[in-house]
Amino acid sequence: MLYRLGAPWPSDVAAVEAALDTARFVPCGASQEKAVGWLEPRGIAHGPLVEVIGGQWLFKLMMEMKVVPGSVVKRKVEEQVAHIEATTGRKPGKKEKKELSEDARLALLPMAFSKQSSVQVWVDPAAGLLITDAGSQAKADEVMTWLIKAVDGLAVSLINTQVSPAAAMATWLSTKEAPADFTVDRECELKAPDESKAVVRYTRHALDTDEVAQHIAMGKMPTRLALTWNDRVSFVLTEGLQLKKIAFLEGVFEGNTASPGDGKADNFDTDAAIATGELQGLIPDLIEALGGEMPSA
Repeated sequence: MLYRLGAPWPSDVAAVEAALDTARFVPCGASQEKAVGWLEPRGIAHGPLVEVIGGQWLFKLMMEMKVVPGSVVKRKVEEQVAHIEATTGRKPGKKEKKELSEDARLALLPMAFSKQSSVQVWVDPAAGLLITDAGSQAKADEVMTWLIKAVDGLAVSLINTQVSPAAAMATWLSTKEAPADFTVDRECELKAPDESKAVVRYTRHALDTDEVAQHIAMGKMPTRLALTWNDRVSFVLTEGLQLKKIAFLEGVFEGNTASPGDGKADNFDTDAAIATGELQGLIPDLIEALGGEMPSA
């Protein structure tokens, strides 16, 4: 997800590090349902929470959730209600059942499995961009909430382009002509805007066909389209201007002794520099292909 910074990014790394350190990630306790906090991007325990590589700032937010299945809670409550009725002859009311449900959930939390997920954040101060790999808007909003707590005066807004991604993708597919520096790959989703909500998906399928153009002529709009930029980075563009399935193609990391994302500290800086360097070229080209950025209000 691409955000525009609304104010200059702070230059004091130590101050941001100190602010994040007050919210360093600590796993859930036995009866704790959720834990959120900052984690070391480099993956080294007790290391820095802020990494600055070639002027690019990197962060990592960790989220842990304990989930108790509703069916288990319901069964426990039913057992307690049956016991109360059998021993007292009284039928618990709605309020008491709600309290029993909450008590049952809290009692089960220490036995619940926890699920962890992390979100990476990249800030390019010179370009005024903030990028996060959150998979949903709700998760991205949570990341922004924690960032705003840590960085005084932080203001961000999702990037909007003059031409909507859906309209642009429809043009590229119907004219069978990709924008400069991009090629259309072999994955696409088309969706009807009417009540039918009809969906057509193409996977590993040529898209420069009359069939695809006909679907668009009949009103179906692209919601996802696979693209490659300069034979270096492939991704799927969504109607909401999200970049999914980002992959760096053969040759991009050539010369680096490890593959990107293997977690080795001695390759972290190189991986980060190459990855952010490639995306620094891709993002402005993509915005230009979508007619440029919409002026902020």
